[in-house]
Amino acid sequence: MNKIFTAITLCALSLTVYAQQVPQTQEVLPKDAEFGKIDQADLEMKSCDFEKDANAEVLINTGDQYFDQNLNVVVEIHRRIKIFNDNGKSTADIIIPFDGGDHSEYITGLQAETINLVDGKVEITKLDKKQVFIKSIDKIQSQMIFSFPNVKPGSVIEYKYAWNGQDYGYIPAWYYQENIPVRYSELKTSIPDLFEFSTHTRGALPLATYKTSLTNGSFGTGQDAITFNNNCTDRVVYNIPSLNEEPYMTSTTDNLSSLSFVLMRIKPINGFVKSRADTWSKVAGVLIDDEDFGHQLKRKLTNEDAIINQAKTLKTDDAKIAYIFNTVKNTMKWNDIDHWYTINGTSSAWDVKTGTATEINLILCHLLKKSGITAYPMVVSTRDNGKINRMFTYLGQFNRAVVYVPVDSTKNYILDASNKYNMYNVTPYNLLNSEGLYIDADNHQFDFAYITQQKPVRKSIYINAEIKPDGKMDGMAQISCLSYNRIDDINGYNTNGEKKFIEKLRDDDNNLKISELKMQNMDVDSLPLVQDIKFNLDLAGSDDNYIYVNANLFSSLYKNPFLSDKRSSNIDFGYPYNLTINGVFKEPAGYKVDALPKSVSMTMPDKGITFKRIVGEQDGSIIVRYVIMYNKSVFLKEDYDNFHEFFKQLFQMLNEPIALKKS
Repeated sequence: MNKIFTAITLCALSLTVYAQQVPQTQEVLPKDAEFGKIDQADLEMKSCDFEKDANAEVLINTGDQYFDQNLNVVVEIHRRIKIFNDNGKSTADIIIPFDGGDHSEYITGLQAETINLVDGKVEITKLDKKQVFIKSIDKIQSQMIFSFPNVKPGSVIEYKYAWNGQDYGYIPAWYYQENIPVRYSELKTSIPDLFEFSTHTRGALPLATYKTSLTNGSFGTGQDAITFNNNCTDRVVYNIPSLNEEPYMTSTTDNLSSLSFVLMRIKPINGFVKSRADTWSKVAGVLIDDEDFGHQLKRKLTNEDAIINQAKTLKTDDAKIAYIFNTVKNTMKWNDIDHWYTINGTSSAWDVKTGTATEINLILCHLLKKSGITAYPMVVSTRDNGKINRMFTYLGQFNRAVVYVPVDSTKNYILDASNKYNMYNVTPYNLLNSEGLYIDADNHQFDFAYITQQKPVRKSIYINAEIKPDGKMDGMAQISCLSYNRIDDINGYNTNGEKKFIEKLRDDDNNLKISELKMQNMDVDSLPLVQDIKFNLDLAGSDDNYIYVNANLFSSLYKNPFLSDKRSSNIDFGYPYNLTINGVFKEPAGYKVDALPKSVSMTMPDKGITFKRIVGEQDGSIIVRYVIMYNKSVFLKEDYDNFHEFFKQLFQMLNEPIALKKS
């Protein structure tokens, strides 16, 4: 069954492209745009004209969308890519996704070839169709996979195909921007006026061309024939820069410039009427009645009574929730598959102890409800999948189900048992700063919840060390953390092992040696994770007369991640965060303080981040206290100038050394 066809139109991204008309005399389509017709200059080209360090460049990316005689959606795609170096060769490994499991979508007309210039002559190597593979991802999703032959630096690869979809209400999103630069991108659409689609765009890329026209169309024959007008639109963008990963960027899907389509209404002609799920109320109804979602909550699980009966013996709701959550989390293994719907169903997943995130969490919801806990399934979009937009009613925006538990009017839990390190009372990090739609199937009600962490997450670092006259320092440090920091550190320690975890603590500082590490409270979620560290440090820059000490140890804030002068995406830390560093450093014999960093306080103009530094001398020791408070988690790219300058000063102050002089 095609989830998008039977439920609701899939939306990919919601993006903004500003239209900008150009003179009609301008040549729009490149002269060499025909498949197999390569300009000699492109074969000889050594780098991208507008992004010199690019490993590869999309020369042509065109899409021609129309409806066939059966009102199926067809998009004819033509792509041509220039490979500049070995690092660009990965662009020759192609994956074309489609919903082939239920035959609602399919790929036709694939042609592909590699073009090289050898001793001044053009050499064409065509793709062997036997090297094209169809991979089944699950019962819905499939992929067409192939790799171009004879690829090397200087190659041009080119392919075209037709994407065919049986859902007249779904036109695939068009991505103008990619992870490599794009020289020419064009999308032509031809949509019958039987359908009213809204378009949603994001990104500040100027359209070089925006043309509209009308053509005649029809489907059916004889008396059953229906005639209509096609609304035709041609959109062209030139010289599109690549989208690069930036520190604390939510996801590429939130930031790529693209265009998406959503069917809003169907014009009734000759009784031709089909309804769409165009309100969230209808979407909730679809979820409740869906065999692979709402009906799964009613499925009985093997030996479930033992778990339910044990939960009912516990005195508080929190104890019941924690018990059932940990039981499901420790019993089930996530198979790394994410959909808002189930694949094999909850009963089958429970029996084999493996399932999708949605299957695991619907099992959790079922057991909670059976144990007397008010719990609702909630569809969400994970951070990598991109934020959902409540203004547009598309179920396809979501990619996972979790569990929403309202505790009281001011408190709720959002549970995801698919991650072994999640905690029942900590909202999963990959859902923060987004929205979820929860459904009360019993009362046929629904609502949205904004998913956020409002209380600051705290981390404390305590250092007690002795500075030696030979320019070394020996000491003990203790790191205490809760919530996301606790989860991340336990995950890192268990997944990568102690050796790599110590390397992370060292933060690439070759002068820092950790001789002992003890982890406390790893198995007790309610207690802070405590890391006791024994270390020694060669104090860089010290000489026969001076010793320099940087008190900023074990904070992971040694290198400023925001060095770039420009920013193309919002900064999302996920949650408010308070970091405290307290240090006592015993002065070495024969040395006295020559310069102490001044005690200072600094706050961003919007008070989003504050920093305090207190440094003093007492009884032969240097006492330091650093406090950084992230009072909010999201900072807009429009405010990056202030943010950038603040972080520049912050890291200067964090890493300003204490100077000791030989007396």
